[in-house]
Order: sequence, then structure tokens, then C-alpha cells
Amino acid sequence: MDPHRVLVTYRLTTGAQKRLEALGYELDLAPPGLSRTDLLSRVRGVHALMCIPADRIDTELLDTAGNSLRVVSTNTAGYDHIDLAAARRRGIMVGHTPDAATDAVADLAIALIIMVLRRVPAAVAMARTGEWSPEHTMLLGHQLRDKTVGIVGLGRIGTAVMRRLTGFGVRQPLYSDRHARPEIAMQVGARFVDFGTLVGKSDIICICCTLNDSTRHLFTYDVFRQMKSSAVVINVARGDIIKQDELVRALADRVIAGAGLDVMTPEPLPADHALFGFPNCVVLPHVAYATLEAREAMCQRCIDNVVAGLNDQPLPYSVPN
Repeated sequence: MDPHRVLVTYRLTTGAQKRLEALGYELDLAPPGLSRTDLLSRVRGVHALMCIPADRIDTELLDTAGNSLRVVSTNTAGYDHIDLAAARRRGIMVGHTPDAATDAVADLAIALIIMVLRRVPAAVAMARTGEWSPEHTMLLGHQLRDKTVGIVGLGRIGTAVMRRLTGFGVRQPLYSDRHARPEIAMQVGARFVDFGTLVGKSDIICICCTLNDSTRHLFTYDVFRQMKSSAVVINVARGDIIKQDELVRALADRVIAGAGLDVMTPEPLPADHALFGFPNCVVLPHVAYATLEAREAMCQRCIDNVVAGLNDQPLPYSVPN
């Protein structure tokens, strides 16, 4: 029997690659930055596909892969780049890597909050140029204590962010979600409110929800206008949850005090994008998951899905139905 063919569209950790090689699969380890054309060419006849959000897994790709494709496993918690309905119609199992990067993303969410509140990028620039001032009024920012933090989406990451916030002396945190999560909220001392209340009362809004039809462009100019003028918005979820041109407008009009973004649309942003021109907007290149520990866990869980699927077993990290 010929070995199963597995296409990997991203760079594996050393440990993950050694594990895959030991399994005896016929591996196609594609170079980073795989083009759509190359992806379609390589996917023909594979039994399993290990992918990332840059890979659009749609009807065209699934048709190109053919009847051999049995498992698609994305090296991320999110899976909005995969047409789940199209995969299920073909009997293809779809897996992801939930919770592998929860701590890494939550850590960076806190870092973004502090970077925006304390004007860290401006301080770094000042230190490099030597434009220091002996006055204690330069670069005055805000501290976290006694601030009201609102979390949009109390899933794994939202909960982890809240746990970290307790040590900063914030007020009772707020959260909004599709429904109340009393057991989780009790653990972190959070209060469930509707989205409008969260927007109006929060000093800091941290977006941690999944991207779907109900959250796409959830944050518009009208929503920013409902926020406090001193409030900041942090996004470690997906770029399309914010209507980006309207965030630019809100920052330009000083409707809100700042933003911290690890995700945006498109990725990467053009170097001349307007968001880079605001000193009160911190933009990072989608690195919330980028720790050695998280990367290893993500790769290993992705392999766990492939191994299970190719052995006709349920995926340990299957996407929700």
C-alpha cells in the first residue's frame, strides 16, 4: 500500500517535522509564502492538508484535491479561511488547534493594552532620537488600575485575558458574547452585559471573539462614536471584525483615544497604510501566537488531527459542528 501523501503549507518546528517523517508519510513540505497557483498544483491527490489562514480552502481547492483528500488541519484556532460546508459535503474531516496559543495570545493582548495606554512606541522613538525632557509631563499615559475593561467574546482567549487583568486592579470586567457564560464569568469575576453597554462603559475594549457572519465588521464608525473618547480598542482576534477604514476615520477624528492591533485587513498592510501614521495606534504583524511553546503545541496538534483522520478515527481537535 502506498504511503499517505501529506501537504504542509508552512514551516514546521523541528520536533513536528521529525515526528511527521517518522510516521512514514510521503511529505510535501512547501516553502513559506506559497502562491495560490502553487497550492492548487501541489494539492492534487493528497490525503491530508496541513494549512494556515493564508491558504483559502474553498470549493475550487477541494475539487482540485480530488477524492483522495480526507483531512484538512489548520495550524490555527480560527478556521474562517475554510469552507466547512464544502468540506463536509465531500466527507472531509476538518481540524484546528484550539487552546494551543491561548496563553501566548492573552499575553500579547495585555502587552498591547499597556503599549497603547503608556504610549510605548512614542517613548521608544524618543529614546532613540535622544529627545528626552527633564520634565515629568512628557508622554503622560494611563495606568490600568481602576479602568473598566470590556471583553468581546469570553472564550478561551477572552477568559485568559481576564485572568491576567485581575492582577492590575481593574474594576469588575465586562464581557459580551452570543450568550452569558456564568460558570466562566464567576471564575474571573466578570459581568455579562449587552454589546451596547460594553461599548459605552469600557475604558478598554479587547476583541477576542471568532470571526463569523454576526461579528464581521462589528466595529464601525457608529460603534466607535458610542465609546468613550478616552477609550482604546485592542484586536487580537481577526481583522475583519473591525471595519478598518472606519477605524482610520475614528482615529483621525479623535473619536477614540487609540488602538492596538495584531490583526488587520489585508495582512500584511501596505507600508503606506494610514494606520501607521497614527502615534496612538500600535500595529503588530500578527504575532500573538508567536512563542516557541505555542508554535510547538500548534504543530503537534495539527499532526494529531492528521494521524487520527488518516486512521479513520475522530479528530481530537475537530472544528465545532
